[in-house]
Amino acid sequence: MSADTSPRPDVGDTMPDVAMEAPDGASVKPSDFAGKPLVMFFYPKDDTPGCTTENKDFTALKGDFDAAGVALLGVSKDPPAKHAKFIAKHDLAAPLASDKPADSGEDGIADALGIWVEKNMYGRKYMGMERTTYLVDAKGKIAQVWRKVKVKGHAEDVLAAAKAL
Repeated sequence: MSADTSPRPDVGDTMPDVAMEAPDGASVKPSDFAGKPLVMFFYPKDDTPGCTTENKDFTALKGDFDAAGVALLGVSKDPPAKHAKFIAKHDLAAPLASDKPADSGEDGIADALGIWVEKNMYGRKYMGMERTTYLVDAKGKIAQVWRKVKVKGHAEDVLAAAKAL
């Protein structure tokens, strides 16, 4: 897949309603959360240091998100079986979903959001997930976007914004 050059959905736009796969094989999409705010945090890869920290941080605050009536959903391109192992290994409470694999020939939600991008590490170019978080309101509109997220303190910032909706 190549990076899409169309404009990225942003604040005020409707969250693309693309189906993903839960670790149990069920289909999940943003519209499944209609009627309540939703935080969708997109991260590159299960079981890497930054991604593990981010998932643990959202897990630690899940009770606060629940109390605020806000759903959580973490998304990467990792397959459902890998998500299941990641959840079990780190006792994660924030639900995870698998975006369509890059080699599936189908566009996933990361493609629709413009966050499946070309990356460059040590001179090697490759396609990967840009760490991005979306706060979606109860009507399915994007209320806030955090791009190129730095993990430290991020879950707390998202919780504060979600409570302010």
